[in-house]
Amino acid sequence: MSKVTKKLRDKWRMKNWYSVFTPPYFGELNIASIPSADPKNMIGRVIEATLYDITGDFSHQSVKLYFLIVDVKGDRAETIMKGHEYSTDFLRSLVKRGSSRIDGIFNVTTKDGYITRVSIVAFTHERIKSSQESEIRKIMKSVIEEKAKKLTYGQLCHEMVLGKIGSDIYNLAKKITPLRHVGVRKSKLLVYPTLPFKAEKEEVTIATNK
Repeated sequence: MSKVTKKLRDKWRMKNWYSVFTPPYFGELNIASIPSADPKNMIGRVIEATLYDITGDFSHQSVKLYFLIVDVKGDRAETIMKGHEYSTDFLRSLVKRGSSRIDGIFNVTTKDGYITRVSIVAFTHERIKSSQESEIRKIMKSVIEEKAKKLTYGQLCHEMVLGKIGSDIYNLAKKITPLRHVGVRKSKLLVYPTLPFKAEKEEVTIATNK
């Protein structure tokens, strides 16, 4: 056995395994086990899952979830939802010729101080006028801002990924024109309050490409 191989094996043995759990608003499920030599190195890592992994509903496999590790207690890594998005294939399947796509992107602050960027999309059955698109976008903005004022970040995440926000927008916007689909296609957490492992910081801005 070469010295390099032995050194790599010894280094691997020094690592401990940590179980990664979803936040309480997603059932505190164990979604991954990852090795690390130092629990501090776990902080800030992002774990990808699908909504199907959480719900067991096969129709949810097209929604990707990203969980940010924010604390480690023993061998348990705690997370918050960093964001989510539709899979590329699913979003592509929603695009049809002869119809309109309406997008709205809004930064909102939840009741408990989280700032998140929410991207909402709507697809119509037929092409519509720009004035109708504008009205639908106003409804998107009104609904998501009202939701953010009343809900905690966890509650907002739940409603975004499980379709409640999309459903509420749909019920209002369908009075303007028939719709095929409305949903929150993507979200990205921008700022969140005090980290449990760095109490001296009042808020943290997240740098992310997700």
